[in-house]
Amino acid sequence: MFRRSSEMKNSILILMATLIMPLLAQAAERPAVLITGASSGIGERTTQLLAKEGFHVYAGARKQADLDRLDAMENVDAVRLDVTVPADIEAAVDQVRKGGRGLFAIVNNAGVAILGPLIEVEESQLDFLFDVNIYGPYRITRAFAPLLIESEGRVVNMSSISGVLSGVLSGPYSMSKHALEAYNDSLALEMARVNIKVIAIEPGNFASRIGASAVRKAKESGLDYEGSLFEKELEAGMQRLASRDAMADPIAVAKAVQQALVSEQPKARYMVVPNQREAEVTIRKLLQETVEMNHEQPYSYDRDALVKMLDEALQAL
Repeated sequence: MFRRSSEMKNSILILMATLIMPLLAQAAERPAVLITGASSGIGERTTQLLAKEGFHVYAGARKQADLDRLDAMENVDAVRLDVTVPADIEAAVDQVRKGGRGLFAIVNNAGVAILGPLIEVEESQLDFLFDVNIYGPYRITRAFAPLLIESEGRVVNMSSISGVLSGVLSGPYSMSKHALEAYNDSLALEMARVNIKVIAIEPGNFASRIGASAVRKAKESGLDYEGSLFEKELEAGMQRLASRDAMADPIAVAKAVQQALVSEQPKARYMVVPNQREAEVTIRKLLQETVEMNHEQPYSYDRDALVKMLDEALQAL
């Protein structure tokens, strides 16, 4: 009787091992990705999609409630991560190393926005903006570079069409995204030496808490429209920022990130916009700059030469 019971236990253990081991192996094989600013908007949507589509996600957030919610997701480990705090970044590197999965990619998504005329915005506001939007990706990429070099992985930088466009009151945010575009392109050239691909994602206007956060910070700083050269525009702009939650679902942006990670030869940049108008404005701005730079300079190209360059660029895609 005892022998029969022991044999039955052994059989059960063998069956469990047969069923569980492949699952454990599959989990271990999931490429790991770190996403900063994963608590809402594009970051949260990207976390959800990648975790569902074969990745293990280290999801960075600052608030405990967000960390608890992210940690409850399947194939997600929440990481307490403020991209402006070196101690948080060091701890995040340690957490990822101890996770034993290595690291295939980072998605530098954390970002903030400031609305205001450039002759009125405070220098301290610009410091905060660049600390998150520029120094954040710089710090994260630098800290995790050894792990990425080991995996010959990828860096995805969440830029914006504001890295191409500029406008009234959006100058501070556009400055930071133009700078991120330059960082992205130089980093891509440098990291190619160690077989790491660097990609920029350039979203248009999608649902996000970035606007509400900007409005909250403006109110906390005692922003007063009265007397501003742009009083009416500031009031209207703040209302638009506060309503960003009602904009288009950013799932399209998350899918672009996924494509940048799974494609054998990803594009250098992916523009993702919710409507034709934003696409046209952005492309026309790039074409306008090309035409203006070429016009009446000592080495100008004629129309045929420009069209030939465009054809060559299209064929290279």
